[in-house]
Amino acid sequence: MQKVNFTAMKNGSPAEFKLLSDLDEEYSKTLPDRILKLLKMLADDDGGYQISRLDHVLQTATRAYRSGASDEWIVAALLHDMGDVIAPDNHSVVAAEILKPFVSEEIFWVVRHHGVFQGFYYWHHIGRNQHAREEFRGHRYFDSAEKFCDEWDQNSFDPDYETLPLEFFVPYVNKIFLAQPTV
Repeated sequence: MQKVNFTAMKNGSPAEFKLLSDLDEEYSKTLPDRILKLLKMLADDDGGYQISRLDHVLQTATRAYRSGASDEWIVAALLHDMGDVIAPDNHSVVAAEILKPFVSEEIFWVVRHHGVFQGFYYWHHIGRNQHAREEFRGHRYFDSAEKFCDEWDQNSFDPDYETLPLEFFVPYVNKIFLAQPTV
């Protein structure tokens, strides 16, 4: 692989930055594969649930798919907890930022805030404010976040649910992440 000669960007030439741009473009084409690898890492942990974290996101995406959701929503449901691999304390923000250039503003917002909305179902059991999501009441995407968690996320920990396999979602991931980013 060709490499640039500079060691500080301020010393780079137009030709070197063209080379880097071309290499970045090729690297971007492998984004779906890297995302799928990251998702597969969720299979290594169940977090104390009856199913693995991977099975949870697969169930969430399956529910989105079966409800007739758009491809963007299906992929968002699949990726909503992918941040758990590297940033469990702010996993929602990590997942949202990965999705941001490829999905609508609404989907970005919902994924970014789903952790707080999900807290409605259990935070009162661990000494946290169950109603923390109320700070967002009135936001134009509040109802979407509430629906995402209620219909797809909070109920996707069921070992008996007929969940679609990861391979089923590969074409969806490819479609979304090989599209021209909107940002």
